[in-house]
Amino acid sequence: MTDLNRPARLNRTLLVLTGLVLLAGGVFAVATHFGRIPLIEPGSALVPGTALPPGWAWYAVAGGAVVVGLLTLRWLIAQPARKPKSRTWRFEQDTGRTALAASTAVEPFVAEVAAYPGVHAAHATLGGPQDAPILAVVLSAEQDGDLAAIRERVTEEGLPRLRQALDLDELPTTIEFRFSTKTGPRLH
Repeated sequence: MTDLNRPARLNRTLLVLTGLVLLAGGVFAVATHFGRIPLIEPGSALVPGTALPPGWAWYAVAGGAVVVGLLTLRWLIAQPARKPKSRTWRFEQDTGRTALAASTAVEPFVAEVAAYPGVHAAHATLGGPQDAPILAVVLSAEQDGDLAAIRERVTEEGLPRLRQALDLDELPTTIEFRFSTKTGPRLH
């Protein structure tokens, strides 16, 4: 990856590792209980004393484990960046019908924005229905890139051209900046 979003990568990595350790522990406990792993006798006590805990304790532990598991799964699912769902736009005219993939519609915009000074890479997703579209733009900026200048150029040059090409009066847009490890050209 060229962006410096190391905390998010570390976060995802630790979540995956924690999940794998917990899953391995659960498989080990179940396999030991049913005698598939002869490391511990299935009938031996894990804690001192012979009294069983009350019946509600088993349900409380199981319920707590399910809640923690679902919360962890929800956290893991929330980690990737969300993009609006892309659709195919259909234009009907007297001469016939035209189908345009939303991803194809934004390719010239992405190519233009990627060529701006200070931009390392650009990605855009045009989503939503044709009557209420939304554009999500992710720009990887170089370390010394001027974010204000890039945003101004996108909003004053790139977006008006895209709206004109798509024949839209309004195009709600979100722009997310990420930083690349690449720096811009330097004069010596």
